[in-house]
Amino acid sequence: MSAAVDLSQWVGRSEERSDWINPNHVAALSATLDRDDAFPQAGEAVAPGLHWTLFPPLARQSELGPDGHAKKGGFLPPVTLPRRMWAGGRLQFHQPLKVGEKVARRSVIERVEEKHGKSGHLVFVTVRHILSAANGPAIEEEHDIVYREAPAADAPPPPPAEKAAAGPWCRQIVPDDVLLFRYSALTFNGHRIHYDRRYVTGVEGYPGLIVHGPLIATLLLDLLRRQLPGADLARFAFKVLRPTFDISPFNVDGGPGDAPGHYRLWSTDNQGAKSMEAEAWLR
Repeated sequence: MSAAVDLSQWVGRSEERSDWINPNHVAALSATLDRDDAFPQAGEAVAPGLHWTLFPPLARQSELGPDGHAKKGGFLPPVTLPRRMWAGGRLQFHQPLKVGEKVARRSVIERVEEKHGKSGHLVFVTVRHILSAANGPAIEEEHDIVYREAPAADAPPPPPAEKAAAGPWCRQIVPDDVLLFRYSALTFNGHRIHYDRRYVTGVEGYPGLIVHGPLIATLLLDLLRRQLPGADLARFAFKVLRPTFDISPFNVDGGPGDAPGHYRLWSTDNQGAKSMEAEAWLR
């Protein structure tokens, strides 16, 4: 168990990465989102969510674990719990990133918290990222990662959740193998739960391939862009409630929130319950 290691020693650990915003990469994400955008030109602002495809994990092939992730250790704490997933995040957008720019990212581990919940032992790691380009800071993000135990073989399935109501805005997404493969390729994400059906069903025990958390968050941001073209996003926050699998279509929904410039967004899982909920604030 992770208790054998003092995980608090990783708080304050930092790393710095850099990347360039390639127009082909921007166009590839647009195609993956099924958008009919013109090919991006140098200096154009890129859409929110593109930054999740930058700074890909570049572990050597021999450094990968059996699940396709890099082996434990390095920048993130060596949590021994076998399952790692996005739990949510909070973002501030100061200025848009632009095609052709070099982007620097400084990441700092802010918190490591061990908890016990209904699903057993959990470890939450919060990483703060600051992305900067030629004109200074562009995005500040708090990224929550959760590690958890694998469920026991005789564990009962979770009870069905209440179905989510449809929003004023609604788009159906068909999460087929090609969509998940393309997003994994864009992010250089080797985690086998997103593309290896034999692994995810036979080893991890899930009913199908898992739709990437950042892909769902990007689809929510894209829904906002489709409904409000040219909107100037100031903040975005999202939380993962349950996984979504590729075994059926799901929806991304949204609509006006509690005040001018505030919007609520959510996605549904394969039973129609909320799988991710989010809020967006415009300037």
